Amino acid sequence: MFGFVSGVGIAGLSKRSAASARETCENGFSRAVPVAVSAPQRVDAPSLIKVQQPMTITEKILAKAAEKDFVLPGDNVWVNVDVLMTHDVCGPGTIGVFKREFGQDAKVFDKEKVVIIPDHYIFTADERANRNVDILRDFVQEQGIKYFYDITDRSDFKANPDYKGVCHVALAQEGHTRPGEVMFGTDSHTCNAGAFGQFATGIGNTDAGFILGTGKLLVKVPATMRFEMNGEMPDYLLAKDLILNIIGDIGVAGATYRTLEFSGEVIPQLSMEERQTLCNMAIEAGGKNGIIAPDAITSEYVDSRTSKPYEKFSTDSKASFYADRTYNLADLEPVVAKPHSPDNRDLAKNCRDVKITRTYIGSCTGGKIEDFIAAARVLQYQKVRVPTFLVPATRKVYDDLHQYKINGQTLWEIFHSAGCIDPASPSCAACLGGPKDTFARINGAEVCVSTTNRNFPGRMG
Repeated sequence: MFGFVSGVGIAGLSKRSAASARETCENGFSRAVPVAVSAPQRVDAPSLIKVQQPMTITEKILAKAAEKDFVLPGDNVWVNVDVLMTHDVCGPGTIGVFKREFGQDAKVFDKEKVVIIPDHYIFTADERANRNVDILRDFVQEQGIKYFYDITDRSDFKANPDYKGVCHVALAQEGHTRPGEVMFGTDSHTCNAGAFGQFATGIGNTDAGFILGTGKLLVKVPATMRFEMNGEMPDYLLAKDLILNIIGDIGVAGATYRTLEFSGEVIPQLSMEERQTLCNMAIEAGGKNGIIAPDAITSEYVDSRTSKPYEKFSTDSKASFYADRTYNLADLEPVVAKPHSPDNRDLAKNCRDVKITRTYIGSCTGGKIEDFIAAARVLQYQKVRVPTFLVPATRKVYDDLHQYKINGQTLWEIFHSAGCIDPASPSCAACLGGPKDTFARINGAEVCVSTTNRNFPGRMG
């Protein structure tokens, strides 16, 4: 889940030019417009944009952020950033770039628009991993950054009231994913937030350091591929089946630097957790971002977590698409991605003879409460036959395992009775491998079936 460099950032600038980058961006590319100071709260029409031609959701959001009436795919525009997220893996590097290019005493562009979430290499004795969190903490104190979900006592995550868990799920639960906004994160699965009608994408440390100093980034507007899914969602399918089918069809490079817009009759049937699964894996097809038009379900989720204003956009009926695919849910079956690529799709029933040695349920993609509910429905009154590791994505998911019941049993009780290993502390854990003492890390020859988003060689250890 390391970030990747996208767009054009600070790379190549001299220290002198970098030091004046904030002024250059503000004077050269920014205009004072009503959108920046008086955007209406929770309106369904992009009233502050004079649409001169049909646009997609992504194009409308980027036009607003660039203070333009409209944009076209391929345009390079400077956008104002609403949220910058970083974590313990890429945060120290981002901070290093920021200080090197803007000065040791430089201040971030907006201390309330930077969100720092330690989540990857947390519950480990590895000194270098622990030092990364210390660097984040020092920077937050120095800058007065408001949103830092810190952990100091690694022996018991519950002793840390601010600690949340995996960044992408925590961002949503803490109200940082808002329709119509622009979010960048130093993690390739930042596209997860597109489920809320937000333009969200991953970037590298260089671009993130530039944003810290300027609040802006030069972005190439992506063309949009629309995936319309119709029909009634059957009980035997999850959003993971939908996105793996899409990736299996177009390949891991089939949407390179394009938007994957998900629509159709299935969307109102999906919870926000399931919508996140769709958008989270847009990057596995090479996508710049994944996005879903916000609706009443979106507003209910967001409004319960933040009072900040936001604007909802929808794709115009005459908008143009790079590609337009339609799926009938009745034609789909449960699938898996076989080694060693997310597009190596096969029907689950075709893999019935594969002998597995362990199971892993967790990650930003597969560690949400609905993922554990689905697993519990299968495991209730059964016994697991291989070591089964459970890693809730966040503190809230961890707590919900004790609250949510099926047939009178909590999820925790179901997993315990089935013989699963007790759920670990919320974190990315073995999804990215991590230090050798990481919970559930694969340290030998194993055949693991997991709910994570990537199955690359060496990914989990």
